[in-house]
Amino acid sequence: MSFSFTARLPLSRHAVDRDHETRSQPGLFDELWADAGTRVLVLWRGSVLLAPGGAGPAHAPRILMLEPSTVPESTVRVYLGRSLAEDAVEPVGTRLVAAVLADEAAHVLEPDPEAWLSLRALATTLSDRDAGLFTEALGLANWHASHTHCPRCGAATTVESAGWSRLCPVDGGQVFPRTDPAVIVLITDADDRILLGSNALWENNRYSLLAGFVEPGESLEAAVIREMFEESGLRVTDPVYLGSQPWPFPASIMFGFTARLADGQLPTALLPDGEEILDLRWFSRDELRASGASIILPGRSSIARAIIEVWLGEPIDFGPDQVHGWR
Repeated sequence: MSFSFTARLPLSRHAVDRDHETRSQPGLFDELWADAGTRVLVLWRGSVLLAPGGAGPAHAPRILMLEPSTVPESTVRVYLGRSLAEDAVEPVGTRLVAAVLADEAAHVLEPDPEAWLSLRALATTLSDRDAGLFTEALGLANWHASHTHCPRCGAATTVESAGWSRLCPVDGGQVFPRTDPAVIVLITDADDRILLGSNALWENNRYSLLAGFVEPGESLEAAVIREMFEESGLRVTDPVYLGSQPWPFPASIMFGFTARLADGQLPTALLPDGEEILDLRWFSRDELRASGASIILPGRSSIARAIIEVWLGEPIDFGPDQVHGWR
């Protein structure tokens, strides 16, 4: 379709050279902190601050980037790489670091919790560099928070490789950041209607595409077929890959697919699993447009919204404007 899919994935944008060869350099953080040209993105509870009165490319808001000397004491630091953005305030090649703050340090820097903004709230408004930088930093911060101890012996681990690994001082085991793969699928029937489901954790009128995690020993395509049957009771076929988007809430990457009902499968044979999915509905394009405020669709930062918009052939400009919708 001419209606671009990949251009509608706000968390898949990036303009940073991750500079992996530098991560193992001894004394890297001492060098970075001594360099007044280094810029630091500060994170508190998964949120960042915006630069006061500052606008980036195309008047996009800018994430506040601090000089190292102004950063409060952090719990974790991660070297993110070098900026590639020619339209950023900082020069191309600027070295970028994420610093995760504890509550006390964050409140010293900015006591108003409302000033700290989440990735979901900012994703569609940021420049390519800042969107990619925030996504990278959040994913790594979440990984560090959940891997403070060795999975084998339980000893506290230490941060290594400029924040890109953790080391057990007891058995020498090293762990690296991991991403959990999940598939998210637009199912169509013979009339080109799409299937949307309502999750048990959502409001009753919130609907999205069906999705699920890939299991060990399973291909993405096999996961599409299995997950769709488990969540809807329907057999699907012909999975077609569209694209992917990182989803660091806390550590996923969403692989977008389309699939169609298998031959002989009745679209009326819907069977929600009753645990994760409570309701399933088919929508034609006209029905979706006419739904208005009666249903809540996925938020603008989600891959689900992008997939639906490609099928719809136009941006979703009806119904509640959801920032925090899942997936």
